[in-house]
Amino acid sequence: MSLRTLPLLFINLGGEMLYILDQRLQAQNIPIDKAKKVMNDIITTMFNKTFMEELLKPQKVYSNKALRTVFERLAHSSIMRLNHASMDKLYDLMIMACKYQVLLCPRPRDLLLVSFNHLDAVKNFVKDVPGIFNQVEETQRLLIEMYVPLSAGDFQLIRQTLLLFFQDLHIRVSLFLKDKVQNSNGRFALPITGPVPFGTEVPGLIRIFGPKGKEVKRIQFPAVGSYSSAVREGSFDVFGDRVTVLGTNMYSVSRPIETHLSAKSKGSAKHAKKNAAPNPLAKEELNLLSRLMGQLDVQSPADPGFRFRVNLFTTDEEEEEAFLSRPENLSYEVINICAIQDQQANNELTRIMGEFQAEAEPSRTPSSKGEELLAMMDGL
Repeated sequence: MSLRTLPLLFINLGGEMLYILDQRLQAQNIPIDKAKKVMNDIITTMFNKTFMEELLKPQKVYSNKALRTVFERLAHSSIMRLNHASMDKLYDLMIMACKYQVLLCPRPRDLLLVSFNHLDAVKNFVKDVPGIFNQVEETQRLLIEMYVPLSAGDFQLIRQTLLLFFQDLHIRVSLFLKDKVQNSNGRFALPITGPVPFGTEVPGLIRIFGPKGKEVKRIQFPAVGSYSSAVREGSFDVFGDRVTVLGTNMYSVSRPIETHLSAKSKGSAKHAKKNAAPNPLAKEELNLLSRLMGQLDVQSPADPGFRFRVNLFTTDEEEEEAFLSRPENLSYEVINICAIQDQQANNELTRIMGEFQAEAEPSRTPSSKGEELLAMMDGL
């Protein structure tokens, strides 16, 4: 497992979230000034300098539930509000879009180009706000400094870690189904046509070398797919042609997007519910998550009446039905870590830590671990 995976996962999921929210804000005819405020506030919070510094530290990838907590906090960092069913649908769309992009990457290093496509789009959202634009660009420079020098093996390990994260997630998305890139069981249908990865040759030729390393024979064979050579390599600079379209905005106001759980996912949910067991890493994940979320600078509007709700479904009835029919283990029930320091929050955290006493480390008492987590939350 790569300890450099989380930043790329966060950037790509965050980019997809912004695409979806931008589409829904336009589809629901939200006034332009409010829509811009939502996008600007979320991007400002997402690319906060202190938050990004914490995110870029080497660390393991969080679970789906933990990441959903972070993105729910991000989505609500402005005047927009999503209810539980809409947030579930938003996260499902984010997850499946990123999974599709990872599967289609011609080579592991192109994962960085996908991230840069997301960042380029984010910069376009805030091109008229220099302060926020510079925040995003600074993050891009940090990613270049961190990832461009990595070897092909390092990127392969990042790709494997991402695939492990997306494993067993087979949520059907209407957009993918209509484009025939996803099957009815929620699995993606990968193409066998198109350009090959940069630096490789079109399949169809076998070269045989002799004992002295010289080529002695060539055998041609018909390739199953229709492939072409890569035109050029995408740019890994702050500005440039990324070549690939993976990571660009695939949504539009005229194309509503629906999500449905495949039969396999529903079965997996029931099985997981029956076999639910305490996660021995849950305590450590709480520590990491609380430290990461402690860097989120979430501002509440002075006038609560200025807030509005965005629905990711066609109607409120459809939204309610989706909430009631969703399997429990896929509803991302998570611990709400609030940015308010009060006795109630401290009592809740103490209760949470008490649940993990059985998994306490021999060298550290449960109370000391609970106190450590509470201390981390003091900065919230």
